[in-house]
Amino acid sequence: MDHSTHHHDTDAAHDHDHENQNENENEKDHAAHQASHGHGGHHDGPVTWAAAAKATLHCLTGCAIGEILGMAIGTALMWSNAATMVLAIALAFVFGYSLTLFAIRKAGLGLKSAIKVALAADTVSIVVMELVDNGIIAAVPGAMDAHLDETLFWTSLLGGFVIAFLITTPVNRWMIGRGKGHAVVHAYH
Repeated sequence: MDHSTHHHDTDAAHDHDHENQNENENEKDHAAHQASHGHGGHHDGPVTWAAAAKATLHCLTGCAIGEILGMAIGTALMWSNAATMVLAIALAFVFGYSLTLFAIRKAGLGLKSAIKVALAADTVSIVVMELVDNGIIAAVPGAMDAHLDETLFWTSLLGGFVIAFLITTPVNRWMIGRGKGHAVVHAYH
């Protein structure tokens, strides 16, 4: 049996696999570059309300985790309303971006490219959501002074999420239809 032929074939197959892996990584990084600059992810045809709602729900999940955690921490530590709101908003952005970042990193995109895609995909959605949600919490009399064990705390927070979802969904639909926002992530799902 001639093992030199087998060894040569294995090396060639390994080199071919390595070349394919590099090509796939380059394609993903190029798609991320295009998406982060508004060149990629253009959507053909009308965007469904279901797709926009799904994108908004994805964003809302991260925002809700961060916001609830921030409000709970700030309230439990008896921080000022302003400090609690800043923490809640900061954590909403962290968790909102993290969920997207995790999903696209899992799809094989490099960290730098994944960060660009997450920023392009979620920034407008998170900003709109946070403005609406925190505006509602600030506008409800007594909500910012409510404690964790009070119904007013939870109803104003959760009610704010519902209204933020209803307002952000059309924004996401409009953005996805123009190849922006959450549309840049679709290549990695």
